Amino acid sequence: MHSRKRILAAGLATAVSAVALTVAGVAAPAQAAGPGTVDCDGWVHNNDPDVGIAGCQNNTDHTVTFRAEIVCGWAPDVSGNWVTLNPGQYSESTGSCAFYSTGVGSVGWTIQ
Repeated sequence: MHSRKRILAAGLATAVSAVALTVAGVAAPAQAAGPGTVDCDGWVHNNDPDVGIAGCQNNTDHTVTFRAEIVCGWAPDVSGNWVTLNPGQYSESTGSCAFYSTGVGSVGWTIQ
């Protein structure tokens, strides 16, 4: 019985990881956490499937600027607001797909 639970948990973890990789990093590859990096993640708003969000943590020793890049189904893709992060800061950039969109297909980010 315990081995079935472990296999199910491993399969679920793999599926969740695959979905997370599909949603995050369309415009830029996901980066490993650590000093000297800008770590970002992208997701769809919990209550509004037309809103995409990218959140970034600046682990570098200099200021960086980023924005969300949102792929919208059946509507033009959109870019979120530019956000400037000082070293050590975290913030989010959001963008909304048009009302006639089928919703956010994926969320990525662009770093300047």
